[in-house]
Amino acid sequence: MKKFFLISVLLLLGPLSCLAQTSAQEWPIFRGKADLTGSTNIEVSTKPSLVWNLAATGRTSSSPVVSGGMIFFGNDKGTLIAVGTDGKIKWRYEGGSAAEAPPMVYGDKVIIGLSDGTLHAVYKTSGKLAWRYKTDGQIAGSANAWSTSKRSGIVIGSYDYYLHSVDPSNGLLQWKLETLNYVNGTPAVSNNNIVFGGCDGFIRVVDAYTGREKDTIEIGSYIASSPALSGGKACFGDYDGNFFCVDLLTGKLVWKVPAGETSGSVVAIPAIGRNSVIIGNEDKYLYSYDIITGKLNWKFRTNGRITGSAVITPSKVLFGSADGNVYMLGVNDGKKIWSFNAGAPVSSTPAVTGDRLYILTEDGRLLAFNTK
Repeated sequence: MKKFFLISVLLLLGPLSCLAQTSAQEWPIFRGKADLTGSTNIEVSTKPSLVWNLAATGRTSSSPVVSGGMIFFGNDKGTLIAVGTDGKIKWRYEGGSAAEAPPMVYGDKVIIGLSDGTLHAVYKTSGKLAWRYKTDGQIAGSANAWSTSKRSGIVIGSYDYYLHSVDPSNGLLQWKLETLNYVNGTPAVSNNNIVFGGCDGFIRVVDAYTGREKDTIEIGSYIASSPALSGGKACFGDYDGNFFCVDLLTGKLVWKVPAGETSGSVVAIPAIGRNSVIIGNEDKYLYSYDIITGKLNWKFRTNGRITGSAVITPSKVLFGSADGNVYMLGVNDGKKIWSFNAGAPVSSTPAVTGDRLYILTEDGRLLAFNTK
């Protein structure tokens, strides 16, 4: 077992940041909320029906986000696309470099990072550029947002080894924190704390307002997935196939599922529900573990790798697989309730709103389902 230790011991995780599913029709970040738990109080029917299927140009590893009656996603050509709930394209923004991660919506802007290291803010109603910020390395993860009583910020990791925070109104740098290797995932946010991992093998906790590093927990391996935060704990996986839950107050390991119990890298972000944490794996299985003990609840096998993240509703779990199917399982027993063959691998995270489920396939098709 790797050694875990805490450099400083104080971390109080408060309420979520301002970025959250504030209404049933909003899904502003690809995990629904800034804590990246991928959970929602919205329930979906057991038999979603396809409403429309939009074929957009370009392949994609993005996921859809939803705000203001529009769905947004990027592709490998660097195009940010806005689609209405009727399935018609409203606008396209050409960023000039591949979008490897989903966009996010903050206020009146859509924020997206590109592989050339630039972070773009585009007005969501017009598709016009508001500002652009340049890092010195590739951007492979999504941005997130934080807010205090004094100010707010957009935070993004880069292959330049830094975590950057910029002003959402103008894109000017507020602070940046240096790490020891690539910052490749999406930072999770809870109140005034930013929690993120990276290729240097550390989970870091940062004060959002100042950019000061508050705590550092050594994992000792390449952290492949972004952390999901719940109840003062962070859950995440590594490239070796280990799956961890750590206590952010003490810096101690709560439980660990060792790589030998699965057979693939854990690159998806965990979904955390009331009693369970659910994670997909490159070994083609979706796993559910008890959030307190780490004991396996159930596992479900697909015919393809699972690199996208699941979404948990009050009684169901939704996810996609490289076998081309979208699945709905019972969250408590892992039994299949419904599936849909999308015709191409699905590595995206579903977006769930009050009456719709949106799925993006790797060949660039956006599928909309009625869930009522």
